[in-house]
Amino acid sequence: MSPTPPKPPASLPPLPRKTAKQRARAELLLTALREHYPDAHCELNFSNPHELLIATILSAQATDVGVNKATPALFARFQTLADYANATPAEIEPYIRTIGLFRNKARSIHEAMKALVDRYGGQVPGTMADLLTLRGVARKTANVVLGNAFKINDGFVVDTHVDRLSGRLGLRPKGATVQIIERHLMALFSREEWCDVSHMLIFHGRRACKARMGACSDHPICKKFGQCCELDRRNGD
Repeated sequence: MSPTPPKPPASLPPLPRKTAKQRARAELLLTALREHYPDAHCELNFSNPHELLIATILSAQATDVGVNKATPALFARFQTLADYANATPAEIEPYIRTIGLFRNKARSIHEAMKALVDRYGGQVPGTMADLLTLRGVARKTANVVLGNAFKINDGFVVDTHVDRLSGRLGLRPKGATVQIIERHLMALFSREEWCDVSHMLIFHGRRACKARMGACSDHPICKKFGQCCELDRRNGD
């Protein structure tokens, strides 16, 4: 890993300062994550950028498994951005009814797709600033789309798994907000790795270091890098 910290995107202030020891530890963790999760990837199913954008909007407070069960019929019915823009939220709702907050998400999908048609020439934009203008899109969703559809690392995906693991693995201050967590992770890992590291952390969170702990303290990564797994277990996390 380079001894100099990664530069943040121009839209963000300087990242938190990290010591050489902290960055070396992060590199060792990354090596372990690569060993255990070499095939880590986005587990939402999609075939183009707008399908990934829709799937990620649907994934808020829902599981990727649940989203992937709903999207085949949705994507078959609405195959283009214009199909969504010319529909109504009520016409989208039946296809996502199994997903939490489906009415609000149907409105978000309709308005986001209409904005892409009206303002972006029928294309999903490849910049953070443009994506954040769309209904239903915050930094997490924008980072997922940029990293996986365009291979652009403009930030670090912080979902519930990354939030949890970044604390358990000692990668951020206790009690940090999602925004602060993202900036600490961006400071620890090289920019070209941000998307890949998020996938590996999510894989570890789904397969080993789960919210209810299970036997995660027996996992080699947790045993070597975990700082609070036993405390979380005692507290019933």
